[in-house]
Amino acid sequence: MEDNDFTYRLLNAIDWPSDLRKLPVDQLPEVCSELRHRIIEVLAEHPGHLASSLGAVEITVALHYVLDTPDDRIVWDVGHQAYAHKILTGRRNAFSTNRQLGGLKPFPSPEESEYDSCVCGHASNSISVGLGMAVAARMQGNSSRKVAVVIGDGAMSGGLAFEGINNVASTPNDMLIILNDNNMSIDRSVGGMKQYLLRLHTSKWYNRFRFQTARGLDRMGLLNPQRKNAILRLNNSLKSLITRQQNIFEGLNIRYFGPADGHDVVRLVKMLQRIKDMTGPKLLHIHTVKGKGYEAAEKDAALWHAPGAFDPKTGEREGEEEAGMKPPKFQTVFGETLLELAKDNEKIVGITPAMPSGCSMDIMMKEMPDRVFDVGIAEGHAVTLAAGMAKDGLMPFCNIYSSFAQRAYDNIIHDVAIGNLRVVLCLDRAGLVGEDGPTHHGVFDIAALRTVPNLTICSPMTEPELRNMMYTAQLPTTSGPWVIRYPRGRGSTVKWRTQMQAITAGTGRKLRSGKRVCVLSLGPIGVTVERAIDDIAANDIAHYDMRFAKPLDEKIMHEVAAAAYDKIITVEDGSLQGGFGSAVAEWLADQGCTTPLHRLGLPDHFVEHGPVKDLYHLVGLDEEGIKEELKLVNLKD
Repeated sequence: MEDNDFTYRLLNAIDWPSDLRKLPVDQLPEVCSELRHRIIEVLAEHPGHLASSLGAVEITVALHYVLDTPDDRIVWDVGHQAYAHKILTGRRNAFSTNRQLGGLKPFPSPEESEYDSCVCGHASNSISVGLGMAVAARMQGNSSRKVAVVIGDGAMSGGLAFEGINNVASTPNDMLIILNDNNMSIDRSVGGMKQYLLRLHTSKWYNRFRFQTARGLDRMGLLNPQRKNAILRLNNSLKSLITRQQNIFEGLNIRYFGPADGHDVVRLVKMLQRIKDMTGPKLLHIHTVKGKGYEAAEKDAALWHAPGAFDPKTGEREGEEEAGMKPPKFQTVFGETLLELAKDNEKIVGITPAMPSGCSMDIMMKEMPDRVFDVGIAEGHAVTLAAGMAKDGLMPFCNIYSSFAQRAYDNIIHDVAIGNLRVVLCLDRAGLVGEDGPTHHGVFDIAALRTVPNLTICSPMTEPELRNMMYTAQLPTTSGPWVIRYPRGRGSTVKWRTQMQAITAGTGRKLRSGKRVCVLSLGPIGVTVERAIDDIAANDIAHYDMRFAKPLDEKIMHEVAAAAYDKIITVEDGSLQGGFGSAVAEWLADQGCTTPLHRLGLPDHFVEHGPVKDLYHLVGLDEEGIKEELKLVNLKD
């Protein structure tokens, strides 16, 4: 990194892509250098997704230079590639507010800019979205509109990407697919597609011959759709002879170009200018380095995917607190506990869709690599793989971030729940996750899964409770699939390595007694409830940690219904609509209980991005908000 006197000679004059297009092409490398410096400078102080955006700088500049955006569409697959895009599209001066409460959104969003063609927080959707836009342009007579999708960071491993590319091959369109191949997702990419892309190559002679031939036939009016497909088939045959290699994309009648150096912006511009007006679907395969231009990120792209705050000169990241000084992260407890259980139970296996380090399954992976399966960005497959393993005697722990598990909803029902199979689905990042915003908040899992038969759904209030739930779920005496949801970040217990104990499904804990008001909480938010009660020095509040959203603790519920409280309050960090509080309301209604019930949870709208503590304050689920709710019933001594 340069010093603070770095001058953004070109970038400060680029407010919009139209300004970029006024520059001569030989100045674009300098623009790329300035963009990298700006991204590093801002993210050092305001954390975000660093490595992916550094790797996509040149293709971003080239696309905006060649295409007429925003009329032409750029669809980003996994929006954490798109920081350079934000800076070039009217948000340069506001970029330092990215991911902050009230600032720029964490990922591209049409609500924020007309240059953002769609919401893109999750992976593998770009080809389908782009094809829809290309079809819409064709059907509405807008033949000049270009549609380019940029798919990268392992997103080609997702099933939706394959569904989309299969349809691209059979639907009339002129779409351009940019395959940003960096051999990474968050961690290193896995699977057959990764191996295929590593081997895939074409000769410069072959590409030049094919391009010149196609251009000549087109000028003579001989390249109609039927002839084009026949020529593509001939190309495939010739190429197989020349390179001794089949090309899966050209086998689908998608014209393939590359692989090209994704950091040579001048060459990218020339390639895009040559192919952008070609009819029919096209794929440009580029090789990039995740973290390009920042040495530490290039060496360890997984660590620098979203590194937090750091010193841009030294690369020193904000250090973890001294061991034992603060509670661990819930995901760390999960990872350590899974390894501990696996050592005693040889049937236990781990499954993760491309998140081994994020969910801490890498802890078990390092010691037992043959018993952990990273399936790539393929959440549905992860769940169904777990179902197959469970059917034939293994004990799979399948860890998926809560918001990503939405993509496996059918698999959970069809492949796991109907068969009542022993799969432990661990939903990391449940609740509000913070700066990644509404595409990543894990707030819908309880409401989505509570109606599914055979599922046991629980949430630990503390780290020892997480250990107890994991231990119980794998016991031979436990039946059926379990869902264990827990939040991102640190818990509340410093000494968490307690002896694990079995708990009975559908049983809660009474934390304190009281006669006037009863609070029923689910999950870690129960710690906030306890602090709120202590702060107002109330002695007439009963509090139960219910632990299970399904089944509810019938004994506690009958006790609560019979106690004639003035009010019952439920507290959860999930969707208020259909969630834990709704389950309590349904049970009380079925029993004819008339005690007034008030439910606290997340509102029926998408919660924006920002620091977790600020978001919980925003929705009234922090300590202050819960205290205010309790004060309304005049319980303070």
